[in-house]
Amino acid sequence: MIDGLILTPLKIIRDERGAVMHMLRADAPHFHGFGEIYFSIVNPGVTKGWKVHTKNWSNLAVPEGALRWVLFDARADSPTKGEFMDLTLGVDNYQLMTVPPGIAYSFQNTSSVPVLVANCATAVHDPTEQRILPLETYPFDWKK
Repeated sequence: MIDGLILTPLKIIRDERGAVMHMLRADAPHFHGFGEIYFSIVNPGVTKGWKVHTKNWSNLAVPEGALRWVLFDARADSPTKGEFMDLTLGVDNYQLMTVPPGIAYSFQNTSSVPVLVANCATAVHDPTEQRILPLETYPFDWKK
């Protein structure tokens, strides 16, 4: 586990009408503020990343489908500096992933259908606060 990364199991409440999927509450211990929430659709076979924030915390959940996530600890002062973490989040493993600044993340849709990811960020989007890096920046074997 990468130091400072938080995985929080989330509830899905289902009945005959559908489902309610929890994501984040202001009274949660891992809540660091609200800037904006946005959704991304990831097409089949697509790998996005790397993204690294300098100040912003990302609170990520996958309410539809499943995504493979790879994280890299790019923080110079971290006890897990240089380590990778590989996990799958989605409806069958519904969790909130809280990513502190300085951890690079990338994700891949290995399914045949589009996948929905939600991010409740702690700050309003500022393109100068983040870095989008090519996949080659932190070499990871996506085929394993």
